[in-house]
Amino acid sequence: MAYKGNKLSFGEFGLKALTCGWVRAQQIEAARVAISRSVKKGGKIYIRIFPDKSITKKPAEVRMGKGKGAPEGWVAVVKPGRMLFEMEGVSQEVATRALTLAGHKLCVKSKVVVREGL
Repeated sequence: MAYKGNKLSFGEFGLKALTCGWVRAQQIEAARVAISRSVKKGGKIYIRIFPDKSITKKPAEVRMGKGKGAPEGWVAVVKPGRMLFEMEGVSQEVATRALTLAGHKLCVKSKVVVREGL
């Protein structure tokens, strides 16, 4: 379980990871675009993960040895309980719809959480 980044810090609504995995930079961007298009210039979005781990891959049909391989992309390591996205400034229905859409773009299972007292 994630000990850091597991609570709502900036917004009123959040998307929390339920499983562990690597979230690619392209998936983070796709989720951000889905949220932005869903809220239509309303509210503020906070991205709480950053892809800071490089992934390398050797070309197909290459013999063993000869080094590690070229960098292929970047991923963010996600543990269960980690807050992925946060939102504020929109209604609960809009935020739930937008964060659910964003969750479908990611490779980890997630759920929408709401700050207590709303």
